[in-house]
Amino acid sequence: LADHTMSELDHLLDDLFTAVRQVDLGKVCTVRSGPSGAQLRHLATGIDGVPVIAPPDVTPEGTITTDRIRRIPHQVAKQLSRFTLDTDDLLIVRQGTLGRTALIGPTETGWLSSSSFLRIRPDQRVVLPGYLLAALSMPQVQEELRNQATAGTVPSFNAEVLRSVSIPLPDSAHQRDIVDALADLSMQIDLQRAIADRLAAMRPAVFWGILQEASRPWGS
Repeated sequence: LADHTMSELDHLLDDLFTAVRQVDLGKVCTVRSGPSGAQLRHLATGIDGVPVIAPPDVTPEGTITTDRIRRIPHQVAKQLSRFTLDTDDLLIVRQGTLGRTALIGPTETGWLSSSSFLRIRPDQRVVLPGYLLAALSMPQVQEELRNQATAGTVPSFNAEVLRSVSIPLPDSAHQRDIVDALADLSMQIDLQRAIADRLAAMRPAVFWGILQEASRPWGS
């Protein structure tokens, strides 16, 4: 692979992507819109209630951060129970910054999402949630979503469009291999970032240490 240009590698990846059996997402998942903005009109910070995930709460790694999470009162959330999130659901941003995807874990079970998302509930007999997260993040799928989005000031796509998007679907064993391999890569990425952060934090100490050495009188 090292002998190929980036363009050639892109073509190779496209060939590999399409060589595996393709299925429409709607064949292996249920997709539904989140609650409307009007239904979330009581959304606020600093109140006791059920968290509501918004696009800024989704990290590039597909996890949820609660730094700026907003909530709705429990009584209001009970009326929106049909939109409740379960473990292994996925969320995908459907308007604005299209395509960012998150996998719901036990911590977020029972939470809600804003109207900017579509909720994806995979049929785990045929597709693993972790694999689906990876597949939806692939450039080929992201490009298909952008191509099918409605043009406008704020681009968007709906549940029908998402159901029609094709993903490669290998057998369960190969799905698991992909999930495990990507988890190992994520661990290595986190490790390298931690090392880089530590080295960056050392820069001022190195600077001042050498400067202090240079300021000493000769022969001292």
